[in-house]
Amino acid sequence: MKRIIYLLMVVLCCTCAYAQQKKIKVACVGNSITYGSGVANREVNAYPVKLQGMLGEEYEVGNFGKPGATLLNKGHRPYTQQQEYKDAIAFAGDIVVIHLGINDTDPRNWPNYQDEFIEDYRSLIQSFREANPKARFLIARMTPLSDRHWRYESGTRDWHEQIQEAIACVARAEGIQMINFFEPLHPYPFILEDNIHPNAEGAEMLAKIVYGGITGDYGGLQMSPYYTDNMVLQYGRQIELQGLADAGEKVSVSIAGQKHRATADTDGKWTVALSPLKAGGPYTLKIETGKKELVYKNVMAGEVWLCSGQSNMEFQLNQSATGKEDIPMAENRNIRLFDMKARWRTNPVEWDASVLDSLNHLQYFHDTQWTECTPQTAARFSAIAYHFGKMLQDSLQVPIGLICNAVGGSPTEAWVSRRMLEFEFPAILRDWTKNDFIQDWVRGRAAQNIRKSKDKFQRHPYEPCYLFESAILPMQQYPIRGVIWYQGESNAHNIEAHEKLFERLVRSWRQYWEDEDMPFYYVQLSSLNRPSWPLFRDSQRRMLQDIDNSGMAVSTDKGNPTDVHPTEKREVGQRLAYWALNETYGFRNLVPSGPLYSGVEFKKGAAYVSFDYDEGLRPAKEGEELLTFEIAGEDRRFYPATAVVEGNRVKVWSKEVKNPTIVRYGWQPYTKANLVNGAGLPASTFRSDY
Repeated sequence: MKRIIYLLMVVLCCTCAYAQQKKIKVACVGNSITYGSGVANREVNAYPVKLQGMLGEEYEVGNFGKPGATLLNKGHRPYTQQQEYKDAIAFAGDIVVIHLGINDTDPRNWPNYQDEFIEDYRSLIQSFREANPKARFLIARMTPLSDRHWRYESGTRDWHEQIQEAIACVARAEGIQMINFFEPLHPYPFILEDNIHPNAEGAEMLAKIVYGGITGDYGGLQMSPYYTDNMVLQYGRQIELQGLADAGEKVSVSIAGQKHRATADTDGKWTVALSPLKAGGPYTLKIETGKKELVYKNVMAGEVWLCSGQSNMEFQLNQSATGKEDIPMAENRNIRLFDMKARWRTNPVEWDASVLDSLNHLQYFHDTQWTECTPQTAARFSAIAYHFGKMLQDSLQVPIGLICNAVGGSPTEAWVSRRMLEFEFPAILRDWTKNDFIQDWVRGRAAQNIRKSKDKFQRHPYEPCYLFESAILPMQQYPIRGVIWYQGESNAHNIEAHEKLFERLVRSWRQYWEDEDMPFYYVQLSSLNRPSWPLFRDSQRRMLQDIDNSGMAVSTDKGNPTDVHPTEKREVGQRLAYWALNETYGFRNLVPSGPLYSGVEFKKGAAYVSFDYDEGLRPAKEGEELLTFEIAGEDRRFYPATAVVEGNRVKVWSKEVKNPTIVRYGWQPYTKANLVNGAGLPASTFRSDY
């Protein structure tokens, strides 16, 4: 009996030893981020430890991170000269995960030895191959560095970007897998509490990225939440559908007689290019793998527009002056609405802890889905977007999809991509709740909303980049034709900053959708008794010259002297539609705009003002005089002027100014300007010397 027990114990020990030998060894190679610096209780929460828990007993994960280590062999602390490197070589991992490069951004390193980075990286990889010829490699794009980093603008930002490119070059040259530690963490700046090291939550995100890279498990087939029944897909041109699946899974996409196949990449991403769809429907879109099937019904093919901005775009049809007339007639199954509404409005309240945590995790919008346009759904939808879409549908006779994600009070900077601001306007990111680039009302309201937060990096919808990250990135490049935009009230305090921001807003969205010509049509601020608004309106007019494929709807005639939310929205939506119909859809006989200042000639004591879209210049009402024209001489002292239409120009003069050099129009916060063209569209505020 004793002999039998002894033999069983021997067999058990041998079995355990064999099982131990068969474990797949994962070597996590890196610097302090791999080690777990900045992570509370790193022995439990460092990413290699979390990875071990995810992978399970079949794997053995080793943490070979060395704080301060450089990839460069001539750097100030080369990884290859550290004990952790020797231990990692001895470990002879079956899988080697490398995350190095952050410390190479130090001015002692990259400026001097950058030419050696790629070869040093390849040499490092080769040394692990020699330790285990069958080793599999995953090399990581580096984690982000916060714009708060003390050397951010003096080199770190740019060197970090250059090193990312070098890492990608190494992955291509070696033919090995690259995982992305950058993009998943980049929208969450609070994770980098010390500007460099991800905290425990960030470490868990890194572990999930590595887990997916090793196992290919990304949770199976998934699509952006913008894909639902009743949606509209852009018609008439090739469009890309993007999704997620487990690595290597075969994905089949079928619609309208088309069938396309794709294979999910090592990061789980897949893309199929649909041939141009014929306008109409309904279609059924089916996306499937061997394990899962997604079926979207009542899908239409038509024109898709994103309708964004702040409260005047958000302003609902049931609040508008013509709502009672419009809503009963809103039944139209060829107009589809995707209405994104905020979970919490930025009213003068203090949000509680659960709200604040949700905000930090970009969970700001209610879940929603595409719906057919009915009186019930249209009533709570954007009035401007509805009238824009209705005119397009009437004119084009194709289905129209409207996505609205406007947020009341939001400043322009909240909608710009983080990468754009980091490189082109980093000053606006600094200590944003005390930053004069940001309107004091915006900062004050945000401070009130987040007053209960103990997180010094607490996020808010008005924070720079926040709405891009919570409302644009989740779209996952859902195919759209263009954008209509109504915003600016929260940036009118600093016109020069807004000019930079607005151009970058448009460019960052066009980059995101990979469409440099994407139409972008916006509303000029209306009339209101705020002193900066005339100059702001003129700035918006001038930006038409700087931003290609843009258009501006004038709304000064629909303003209210005391209410920032004028209720006459029908005409404003239609004026945006005029731009789209003329410029995007080629309705050249349709006038897209009221008169836009194009030049002036001064002679014989008068100004002769020329305009684009000048056919049929006249006062808005027959028999009226033209109002609000003013002229000035070299002293820049303006006087009210007489103005009359002469041919296709307006003659302006005043007995108070013998030799005029400047003319302006509509230069009152709340203006009674009344020049229109033959289409009845109002002229824009302008000043000739700007």
